[in-house]
Amino acid sequence: MVKIVVILAVFLNSFLFASVYEKNCVACHNKLPVSIDKYFYRYLLKYSSKRAVNDAMSKYLKDPSKDTTIMPDAFISRFGIKKKTTLNDDELKKALDEYWDIYKVFGKLK
Repeated sequence: MVKIVVILAVFLNSFLFASVYEKNCVACHNKLPVSIDKYFYRYLLKYSSKRAVNDAMSKYLKDPSKDTTIMPDAFISRFGIKKKTTLNDDELKKALDEYWDIYKVFGKLK
């Protein structure tokens, strides 16, 4: 019984203190067979800078469509277009900033 309470407390604690990115992005993307970093690298190759990447991702997440996605047609055929984000502008900015900080390659290459 104590083990169950401890395990439940750990999961609940990690959820309550998880960031917007962890709660809303990672939680959903963990269910897909394509890891979340692959999306980032596609955006980085196309847009190069933090501002341009975050602007493009924000635009797509607010109004996802075949015209604004950078994913190939085969990917869209298999998985479809993402649903519109439910995050407000501030939450979306925080999530995208955290995403950038985790996967950026600038300053990590030698």
